[in-house]
Amino acid sequence: MKNSIEKLCKIANKESRIIIGLMSGTSLDGLDIALCGISGSGRETRAELMEFVTLPYGSVFRERIREVFAKKDGALEKVCLLHPWIAREHAGMVLKALEDWGRLPAEIDIVASHGQTVYHAPRSFHGYREFPNATLQLGDGDHMAEITGIITISDFRQKHIAAGGEGAPLAVYGDYLLFMDTTESRLLLNMGGISNLTFLPAGGSFDKVFCTDIGPGNTLMDAYVQKYLGLPYDKDARIASRGRLREGLLRSLMDDPFFRMPFPKTTGPELFNMDYLYKAIKSSGEGNDIPHEDILHTLAHFTVEGIAQCMAHLPGDMPIKGYVSGGGASNPLILQLLKKACPDLQFSDTSALGLHPDAKEAVLFALLANEMVSGSTETGGTVAYPWVGMGKISLPQ
Repeated sequence: MKNSIEKLCKIANKESRIIIGLMSGTSLDGLDIALCGISGSGRETRAELMEFVTLPYGSVFRERIREVFAKKDGALEKVCLLHPWIAREHAGMVLKALEDWGRLPAEIDIVASHGQTVYHAPRSFHGYREFPNATLQLGDGDHMAEITGIITISDFRQKHIAAGGEGAPLAVYGDYLLFMDTTESRLLLNMGGISNLTFLPAGGSFDKVFCTDIGPGNTLMDAYVQKYLGLPYDKDARIASRGRLREGLLRSLMDDPFFRMPFPKTTGPELFNMDYLYKAIKSSGEGNDIPHEDILHTLAHFTVEGIAQCMAHLPGDMPIKGYVSGGGASNPLILQLLKKACPDLQFSDTSALGLHPDAKEAVLFALLANEMVSGSTETGGTVAYPWVGMGKISLPQ
């Protein structure tokens, strides 16, 4: 243990670090693994994506997570067992990626492990005044550290909540560190399972940044095709593109208190799930025999309608350039609808900024780990987005 503490001190004093960022999202498609070279900290941070891969999950992994995923009443024993099991599965994937890249664990300074979110419950969702915001990510850092032999930083969201935030979306920190520009105002739109955006006004300080969850990204579309069509997702929106908009259904989907809450706010599949869709269909007046393609087409409109509603709150007196990431960045129907809804905003994906859009969230957690270990002196922040060191440190023996 003493050797690990000494190693951590040396890593903290290094000018640059090799950090692996891990991200497993609500789509449960696989583990994103980003090998990053990071130097500096705070506004002096520089990051290079050296390698990136998404290792797909098998059906057993997905089914075990779904037994507890976003369920209000889960089996406590299953949650307890999954916490170390997920970490061990992820650790094996990390070692496989390193082997494929021809690298040794000893070359890596830190693993930054997000874990798997199984429940997200801000107070606005759970409604219990005596309880704070809460979120739960499974995948114990100690198991990751022991199996890989690499110092691991994990469980980032808890400190954010302890400091007054909701634990999401944490993209704001990485977006600010990497993409704040002195001359260009930028909108970073991530359309994963849940959509979120970060607005970076040109030359602004962190307390001028705006970030929020918006609503569903791909989560409802993916859940629908998995349940009714036996597909992991609607590749290239081939099914949705054959459908038509059901306006009554869209109105019902948008008729939820979440969309009337002030920004910033957070959400997850705990709200936007198949029960949410069933209720919207029932109240829409569209009947119960809506074709699959019409439902998927309308869900794409639902994603974009929430985004457009949020963008209406951005400053209208300055040119803004948009950059997209996440699964929605590969959905041609969503991109088409987005351009139609926001005709004055030009969109590219984040590769135009030098970062693969699929790798963005994994890189984010590598950056958060770098901030934690470097003891960054970055100051500022807001009530919703405090600037604090996030993550728990696990040392191998």
